[in-house]
Amino acid sequence: MMVVKRILDLSLSIVTLVLLFPVLILVSILVYTRLGSPIFFTQDRVGKNGKIFKMMKFRSMVNSKDKSGELLSDKKRMTHLGKILRSTSIDELPELINVIKGDMSLVGPRPLLVEYITRYSKRQFRRHEVLPGLTGWAQINGRNIISWEKKFELDVWYVENWSILLDIKIIFMTFSKVFKKSGINQDENITMEEFTGNENGGE
Repeated sequence: MMVVKRILDLSLSIVTLVLLFPVLILVSILVYTRLGSPIFFTQDRVGKNGKIFKMMKFRSMVNSKDKSGELLSDKKRMTHLGKILRSTSIDELPELINVIKGDMSLVGPRPLLVEYITRYSKRQFRRHEVLPGLTGWAQINGRNIISWEKKFELDVWYVENWSILLDIKIIFMTFSKVFKKSGINQDENITMEEFTGNENGGE
């Protein structure tokens, strides 16, 4: 069944990139003219079995710093263009390249920061038993408006209940969520607050 998942990932990713190529070119031009270089934001993320890879996204923030040379908050660095890219999830389209390379899947737990590795409980770490995805069970059930604990529980549920039919269901539900722009921000934050670990420990 995993072979079928890989074939689905490759075929849909390639077709999507071809169909949306004009959009990708337009967005690249807009990002370059409005935000400057680089066009893409790359960052180390954790993949299947804890493997580290470079995740690609369209850049959505400027690199403004305060007087001490520290980057300003995400909210202050976010641009109008960046907000549009994020609310429509267009900023995540370059991740299709990660899917083609085999670092990610179309569906799976979202790839998170490397520093989170030591903060998971044993059960939460199970989210790394599968490839991370562009979208996932947690994304269609709250995205950034649910707690980290709830998100990880949904990720593990996906790992334990995975099937091709479930992936197809998640893909279709993702289109609906993106269209409605639901669950994008957590309160006033541009991105989800940092995961600092489990308050009550856990296995």
